[in-house]
Amino acid sequence: MTVFEQLKNRRGKLGKTLQSLADLTAMSVPQVSNALNGKVDSRLSTLEALADAMDASLVVIPKHLLPEVSRLLSGKTIGPDDVPSTVDRFLRG
Repeated sequence: MTVFEQLKNRRGKLGKTLQSLADLTAMSVPQVSNALNGKVDSRLSTLEALADAMDASLVVIPKHLLPEVSRLLSGKTIGPDDVPSTVDRFLRG
């Protein structure tokens, strides 16, 4: 999933309008729209500002660590799939 898709998904989940993001980032609505749709070659600072306006952060993850980070973010432990997640073990006490 591209950074643009992730930001658009985050916007949808939060119900943020383009106008509200424009207000939070001091950008125009067309600038926000173009950045979120990848229509312009946005600066990293622009994408960081949009992520910040949606209470998120952009993170660079080395490709070799991506599977481990994905599992961690999904709440699964590293190892066999039948092992309970850290969250499940915590909630069970």
